[in-house]
Amino acid sequence: GQARVDRGPRRLDKRPAARQETGMDDILDATGLLCPLPVLKARKALLALPPGALLRIRTSDPVAVIDIPHFCAEAGHVLLSATDEGRTHLFEIRRG
Repeated sequence: GQARVDRGPRRLDKRPAARQETGMDDILDATGLLCPLPVLKARKALLALPPGALLRIRTSDPVAVIDIPHFCAEAGHVLLSATDEGRTHLFEIRRG
């Protein structure tokens, strides 16, 4: 027979780890992307998170201040904050 090598615990969940978007210092970077890409990136990241999880996303597209809140309202997510940082905006979204 073949010896089995134990490689530690395995993830059964095949979705990508969401740690990058949800850590306190980690922010999904959508700077440089134009409409509709920031919303599409937010949507993809939120789908990978469990309900109630927090997503922070930074954008530089001025239209995102309209698109992100509209997306949240339509998709059932909660926009916790939208912060004007000068050249960028930081959005905090709670997944619905």
